[in-house]
Amino acid sequence: MARSVTTQRKTLNTAIAWGIGLVLFFPILWTILTSFKTEAQAIADPPVWFFFDWTLENYRVVQERSNYSRFLWNSIIIAGGSTILGMIIAIPAAWSMAFVPSNRTKDILLWMLSTKMLPAVGVLYPIYLIFIQLGLLDTRIGLTIVLMLINLPIMVWMLYTYFKEIPGEILEAARMDGAGLREEILYVLTPMAIPGIASTVLLNIILAWNEAFWTLNLTAARAAPLTAFIASYSSPEGLFYAKLSAASTMAIAPILILGWFSQKQLVRGLTFGAVK
Repeated sequence: MARSVTTQRKTLNTAIAWGIGLVLFFPILWTILTSFKTEAQAIADPPVWFFFDWTLENYRVVQERSNYSRFLWNSIIIAGGSTILGMIIAIPAAWSMAFVPSNRTKDILLWMLSTKMLPAVGVLYPIYLIFIQLGLLDTRIGLTIVLMLINLPIMVWMLYTYFKEIPGEILEAARMDGAGLREEILYVLTPMAIPGIASTVLLNIILAWNEAFWTLNLTAARAAPLTAFIASYSSPEGLFYAKLSAASTMAIAPILILGWFSQKQLVRGLTFGAVK
């Protein structure tokens, strides 16, 4: 009887999980389906589901109108650059907070996290003026720095959580064997925290890839990533839903593929240290 109840509970939990997953995935599925419709079918009422004349015309128009590869390359450089730069800062910061804490460590961590609650529009004007003065407006370097700074608190918090699960005695043993600070971080700490570091890297890439507010306000043409590529299909003449969906599908495809192939590593990293 108990086994039957346990089985039913597992089945119910699985069904609920699948239901939530399908609800969350539906907007992406609808966007992909709409990208293969004509504009008339995209705005049809009632909606046209799977039974319609599939077409690649929207993708052809998008390719002809926009240089997709340039937007894609900008996204790769900005997301990758902000992640690398952020990890260079976050790993030593998280190490110091985890293994050499002070009385103010928790206050600093809370303060860092509280900066994520600040409305981005509240600091847009001063950052915009600074970028103009430094010549960073509409540049990859400028966007890389901004995205690194806005995601740095999350990176430090995640790494701090992972590092806290590593026994400090291991690092002490490395010091007794003559390891310096550099060797301790690179050759002892980093290999042990690979799952946590990998999940932090993947999460930051996803956040930087999907960032729209700063990319739309600090770029115009030269450094515009895929978020600007999507926004370009909203015009004064109206929204072209089918073409907008095609552009959105082309923009999210790389990050969806990355997330699909790295999902095991991401889950492993996010649960790292949950069970001792």
